[in-house]
Amino acid sequence: MPIIWLFAIVLAIATAGFLSGRTGALRQAAGDSRVLHSLPSYYGWNAALKSVVPAALLIVVWLIAQPIYVNSVVSGMVPDAAISDSSSRGLVMSEVRRVADGLDSAVATGAMTDAQSRGSDIDVEALTDRLREAGQVITSQITEPVLAAAQRYRTMNATGYAIMTGLAVLVALAGAAWGFREARPAFRARNTVEQGVRALLIGAASIAILTTVGIVLSLVFNTVEFFRLYPMADFFTSLEWAPSFSGRGGSSELGILPLLWGTFYISLVALLVAVPIGLFAAIYLSEYASKRVRAVAKPLLEILAGIPTIVYGLFALLTVGPLLLTVFGRDGLGWMQSASAVMTAGLVMGIMLIPFVSSLSDDIINAVPQALRDGSYGLGATQSETIRQVVLPAALPGIVGAILLAASRAIGETMIVVLGAGAAARLSLNPFEAMTTVTAKIVSQLTGDADFASPEALVAFALGMTLFLITLALNIVALYIVRKYREQYE
Repeated sequence: MPIIWLFAIVLAIATAGFLSGRTGALRQAAGDSRVLHSLPSYYGWNAALKSVVPAALLIVVWLIAQPIYVNSVVSGMVPDAAISDSSSRGLVMSEVRRVADGLDSAVATGAMTDAQSRGSDIDVEALTDRLREAGQVITSQITEPVLAAAQRYRTMNATGYAIMTGLAVLVALAGAAWGFREARPAFRARNTVEQGVRALLIGAASIAILTTVGIVLSLVFNTVEFFRLYPMADFFTSLEWAPSFSGRGGSSELGILPLLWGTFYISLVALLVAVPIGLFAAIYLSEYASKRVRAVAKPLLEILAGIPTIVYGLFALLTVGPLLLTVFGRDGLGWMQSASAVMTAGLVMGIMLIPFVSSLSDDIINAVPQALRDGSYGLGATQSETIRQVVLPAALPGIVGAILLAASRAIGETMIVVLGAGAAARLSLNPFEAMTTVTAKIVSQLTGDADFASPEALVAFALGMTLFLITLALNIVALYIVRKYREQYE
């Protein structure tokens, strides 16, 4: 049964529990709601919450725990002799999962039915060919241990989902019955419901924290797996990026330094464009522009933030790149050989970041107390002197935060880099050469031809983990700067 159907059944039981709880409370009070401790709807919500919350928690925990348990059991079925020297247990388990998915197809079902009708074993070679013809991604010839593990994997998953469905329905029915029994006039239904809603709100507030922990753990585990297959020293010190997709990465050069250089170089060019323009625009809008001009100019400026990044990428590819090539190319100064370059991506990315800097800086500058401006004017300072010596220093922590947000946005950008900067991983100071970034290579490695458990695919997690640590360090430095300057004005 699809999960969405199971949730629909649980919600239907909760709805029935709500109606029965509310009706039961009114029946106990002989139709006089004044006899009840709480409003009739609270008794209904008590039954509904006790029906849907435990069942939903059971489903979520089951969906998390079952794959872990099934993978551990099935992994133990694969003998070490079935794992070749050019493979690993992770690669074999990936193949097992793919074969298990393929066994659900009509082609595989027909092959197994034919074998059973003949009273013989399944022809694994014929099954492999039929799965490949049907479009299933099978990277190697299916072996007997892999086929047995895939069948066991499929059976355990089907059994587990059936047990989960039955238990979830029983728990929902038990919760609805429990809520119906509590529908008595003396029961404090309102207090129970409010405590339950408070617990749900706390859980919702914890999702962000748990999501962050989950992201970090997924990066850590896959990064550790990558460094088991590829030397850490080569990853952080090699000056070459040349994945070969050759299985275990023996002939691949996976050095991160060229990618980091391209990331920082393009981000620096983007910030050199976005920060001055965005900051000057914010100063004008907050200190000089009239209300009518501000009401028109700020929304128009913020429209830039709503343009999809793929549109910026096409703008870089079709307009900015050829324009720069005309000025700095062979017919001009001779510095630029191709429209794809650091300068192309940096300029377009800087245009994209202008609203991030201007809008946030404008809000921060407007938040500076008017009393500081009035005091400066009272001492004889002009408007420009007040802005330079009073407003901007007071707003500096917020401006640093706006610049940091823009920098994070620049570091994480992908489409503009792919279309505007090219895909070359190189160390160069020439801004008119093609380069690439960490994020662009993460996408290319995860969508390449290598198996997901190979070094060429796992390197994407190592790249992401490195970028995460660098961004965390930048945030810590920025927080230190913000606190230092904030203490001067508090």
